[in-house]
Amino acid sequence: MKKKTWVIALTCILAISLVGSPVFAKNDNKGAKPDKKEEVSKQNKPSGKPVNDKTEKINNSENQKQQKAKEKEKVTVTDATYTDNKRGPQGYKGLLHTIENVKDKPAGAVVAEILLSKYDAHLTDEMRTELEAIIEAEAALSEAADLLDKQGSVTDAVYVQKEAIKANVKNLDGYKQLGKYYKKLGKHGVKLFVNGEESALAVPPVVQDGNTLVPFRTIAEALQAEVNWNEKTKTITITKEDITIKLILGSKTALVNGENKQLGVPSTTVKGTTLVPARFVSEALGAEVKWEAESGSVVVYEEEQSK
Repeated sequence: MKKKTWVIALTCILAISLVGSPVFAKNDNKGAKPDKKEEVSKQNKPSGKPVNDKTEKINNSENQKQQKAKEKEKVTVTDATYTDNKRGPQGYKGLLHTIENVKDKPAGAVVAEILLSKYDAHLTDEMRTELEAIIEAEAALSEAADLLDKQGSVTDAVYVQKEAIKANVKNLDGYKQLGKYYKKLGKHGVKLFVNGEESALAVPPVVQDGNTLVPFRTIAEALQAEVNWNEKTKTITITKEDITIKLILGSKTALVNGENKQLGVPSTTVKGTTLVPARFVSEALGAEVKWEAESGSVVVYEEEQSK
């Protein structure tokens, strides 16, 4: 199941997303005409005179009905969504009805998460599959991130948009949208994403002659490869399954399973960290590499990880 971080952020906008839904529209009784039975009761009740027991019981019954009706009208969107009473619309059956109205909206992911976490025992396998799909829906997450951004919660928007990227690592528009939020937070420069995860870098990537160089250990380990550094020969050896890559610091020639390969730019050192061409290393290890220029994102993903 997905991490709960973005769900917390989404919960704060649930009421806003749902309030327009006809299912949860709150009735306004101001200006409503009095009940006809109540008018008749008032007209038939003699002023200042005692009433018999039968009349009093009828009036009490009518008053109780009216009181219950008023209490029912006071149910809010939050009550209808989160109350644990399983006997009425406030329980899991009510949430199942709700999800049909909001599953394509940001709130749908929140309601789906509540159903899966609190009412899993009441769900069929088919229901669980559908709810999990709603939670992971990239479009809904991106829409939620956009709504958070418009409300001024840019940091929360970043967290939610990162989840949207994980839902579809190939979609460059997702990285572009994240880049807009980063700019608002004052975060600039080239960023590296491997299989949807943003990599923490010792030094930022460097763009040289149209080639992006990244810390070799970071990208290799993110692709589940083993890394060795030979200080004496200044040689980097990267191994993954039946693939072995050797790069020599400062050289434009590399070895892939013993065959010479030419690099666009040689590997280099910045502040004590060795950087290698991201595209060459990634593709040699069987990964795809994309460049999203607007956000300055190096996007690396493996096909089996993106399915």
